[in-house]
Amino acid sequence: MATVVPPDTWVYALRLPHDPRAARVARMTVRAALGGHGLHEVLDVVELLTSELVTNAYRHTKGPASLRLTALGDGRLRVGVWDSSPYIPAPFDKPPGDRVRPVCENAGGGRGLFLVQECADSWGGWSLGDDLLGRGAGKLLWFEVGWPGISQAEALLSKAGPH
Repeated sequence: MATVVPPDTWVYALRLPHDPRAARVARMTVRAALGGHGLHEVLDVVELLTSELVTNAYRHTKGPASLRLTALGDGRLRVGVWDSSPYIPAPFDKPPGDRVRPVCENAGGGRGLFLVQECADSWGGWSLGDDLLGRGAGKLLWFEVGWPGISQAEALLSKAGPH
């Protein structure tokens, strides 16, 4: 009997309506996908950061959003959230080495993206420009985290196969 081995790379995508419950649905999706792949070590931080990005998509746009979870196969997970606004907020509008300062404790917002910068290994954002009709195609904000127990060297060796 053959043994089924799950692939080391995978992708889950979810379209989210403009709905206040979208962040909860995104958290449940992250919990199910990462739990199913045994990535319990990074589950809490990925769930939190994903919730922040999806909440911002809901609060600052009028349209739908999309969530994409991608295991890159080298011990990293990339989470991307697309929304319909072309505006890229800090710190996503700068190279990952450029950091934004935390907001003051009396500020009404701005802590979520600071959390991403502090907890993710890398992050970024891309404006997707205009579509054929001249409408904004939105943006994609993403972050990556690595998980303990697999080094980049181990990941490369496992891809190379048996020697």
